[in-house]
Amino acid sequence: MKHVDEYRDQAIVRSLASRLAGQIDRPLRFMEVCGTHTMNIFRFGLRSLFPMSLEVVSGPGCPVCVTAPVDIDACIAAAESKNVIMATFGDLVRVPGSRGSLAESRARGAEVEIVYSPIDALGLARAQPDKLVVFAGIGFETTVPTVAAAVMQAATLNLDNFCVLSLHKVMPPVFSRLLTGDHRLDGLLCPGHVATIIGRQAFEPLAADYSIPCVISGFEPVDIMQALVQLAALAVSREARVVNAYPRAVDEFGNLRAREFVNRIFQPADADWRGMGTIENSGLSIRDAYARFDARRRLDLEVVAVAPSSTGCRCGDVICGRCRPVDCGHFGNSCTPVNPLGPCMVSSEGSCAAYYRYGGN
Repeated sequence: MKHVDEYRDQAIVRSLASRLAGQIDRPLRFMEVCGTHTMNIFRFGLRSLFPMSLEVVSGPGCPVCVTAPVDIDACIAAAESKNVIMATFGDLVRVPGSRGSLAESRARGAEVEIVYSPIDALGLARAQPDKLVVFAGIGFETTVPTVAAAVMQAATLNLDNFCVLSLHKVMPPVFSRLLTGDHRLDGLLCPGHVATIIGRQAFEPLAADYSIPCVISGFEPVDIMQALVQLAALAVSREARVVNAYPRAVDEFGNLRAREFVNRIFQPADADWRGMGTIENSGLSIRDAYARFDARRRLDLEVVAVAPSSTGCRCGDVICGRCRPVDCGHFGNSCTPVNPLGPCMVSSEGSCAAYYRYGGN
């Protein structure tokens, strides 16, 4: 296996950038659908190496960014329920819903604890037996197995004061939503993390149904540039195929054991996406057999979507590739990481945060 430095070799990156520029014969527009790709493209200065004929836009690959306001409202409702501790990842605390944020809820007296994993939340439940610990489960296919494991462990321990508010989402259905209509995309840089679970073949229907090339990429500079070279070659030759450019982590069918484990706990459900509305079977709900660990049922959470006050935030457009962060009039002015208007400026994987931190146009 190569050392990580080899995947960051500047000479190789520059050579790949030259190949990329040399093979593009017309303007191309690609979407990278992973928050880690977004951040690393900026972090390693790869945008400066892209030819003028190539535009790379961010997609809905940041789980915090795609969390809809109604789901934030559900988190707040849970947090403000009696004898509840809301356990959540740090990024989610400052994301606004229609009723404010979890940070504001905490300021009103709710117990909101930052955790780094669902197992941490499980430990919190064991340490606080008189409280119901609600873990806010966000993330795509990559993170769901750890949440499933936490639920399974809670069942084994008969730990009835732990439950999950499932806000999880799965990738393939959202691609279909993005690629319906005038998407103006010539190729997809597909998420390596998700592909480790669902495998290369999961992207085949997208390529076939929407005649668009897809390349699964790793996250180091060489990975990303090599994947873009392959994606450009497919786009130029108009080949709608799926290429696995991350074979050291992704195989044809993914992690079947992890998927089987997740399917024991979760089942497909419709989900709300910021900027895209409700997408059929794009989320995960907890199965009836584990209903006691489902926060929606434990707390009888029936949150009705409310139109938030208009702030002019364009996060919904950014995560759909309809605009760049710098196209939003609030970017860098009334919206900064200190005072964010939307999740794309809050999340460590958000496009707006990447543009703000590293600069972009």
